[in-house]
Amino acid sequence: MAFMRQSLFYFVFLFVSISIYAQGQILSNDAEISVLTIEPGVSLNDAFGHNAYRIKDRSNRIDVTYGYGKYDFDTPNFYLKFAQGKLNYLIDRTEFNQFYQSYVYYNRSITEQVLNLTQDEKQSLYNFLINNYKPENRAYLYDFFYDNCATKIKDVTNKAIDGDLTFNLPKDYKPETFRTLIQNNLNKNSWGSFGIDLALGSVIDRAATPEQHMFLPENIYTFFDSAQINNKALVKDTKILFTQKEIAKPSNFLTSPLFILGIIGAIIIWLTYKDNKNNTRQIWLDVTLFAITGIVGVIILLLWFATDHTATHQNYNLLWACALNILMVGQVYKKQAKAWFINYVKFLVILLCLLTLHWIIGVQVFAIGLMPLLIALFLRYLFLIKHFKKTY
Repeated sequence: MAFMRQSLFYFVFLFVSISIYAQGQILSNDAEISVLTIEPGVSLNDAFGHNAYRIKDRSNRIDVTYGYGKYDFDTPNFYLKFAQGKLNYLIDRTEFNQFYQSYVYYNRSITEQVLNLTQDEKQSLYNFLINNYKPENRAYLYDFFYDNCATKIKDVTNKAIDGDLTFNLPKDYKPETFRTLIQNNLNKNSWGSFGIDLALGSVIDRAATPEQHMFLPENIYTFFDSAQINNKALVKDTKILFTQKEIAKPSNFLTSPLFILGIIGAIIIWLTYKDNKNNTRQIWLDVTLFAITGIVGVIILLLWFATDHTATHQNYNLLWACALNILMVGQVYKKQAKAWFINYVKFLVILLCLLTLHWIIGVQVFAIGLMPLLIALFLRYLFLIKHFKKTY
């Protein structure tokens, strides 16, 4: 009988232990859950910062972070899936000390907002993260604007906490477009900024709603700071864990898009002036311009129609990078083009005028580094119209 009681005790103990492990460890009353905000880094993929949860419970010797910004380079066809917008990102679990030292090493400020949660709310959020970290739940389809490391913090907090969570407008809030919100974190005369303005379409030139501002980690910080849960402040304490050290940044103007494309544009204009003066035509130049603008146009079309990226839609960079140009290389290679080709070049001039109109009225904002190239293309097209007309 004693043996049966002892066996039953061990069985119940084992069952309870497994159940607790499956649901996640029970947090103590001293446990804290925080939202960490990491300042932007120097590279483009770090230019917008990062967010993560911190679960700290000294009684249970827990001090870990959960973040939604990890990807696996071993994923089959990694770069193809990334280009197609079909790459899964993962939730990551890291010991806090390791997490902290990593960002200190890369000199990126860390701010902690301790959430004002009840014990049940803390446990619910912690259990949600543990369940989300299971292999079958870790992956999610990443979207830069709507499902990233920052928006996950907002969404998970909403889902995991059974409370009245309200995000109020921060004091310094002002309406912005998605593009402006991005470019506020970048040097507009950088290749990263240039690439974003080239690849992303006019859909990001519409105003973002207040909630949509939270696709940026810095805005998670500001919106959480003014948020309320059950009529009380969501954040009960804010701590600066590490402050970025000031480092002198060298000037990169000589390698910037505006400078490089300015030189290229000046060369095109100079050669066009010489051709016009001497009644000649640099065929190699026209072949190069039509080939490059055509290839860029094809890439823009592929990003628009052949991928799942929503931000690459309605891209009016096609007004200068006309994909049809790739089919016209044979015409510009000839000394005397077909009569219809003159009308095609007039069509390209009209497209450049439409681009200027789109830029002025705010349909789409284009990269400032493009300006010298656009001027050069406009002048070259006018020269081609005049030159080919003389051959008839």
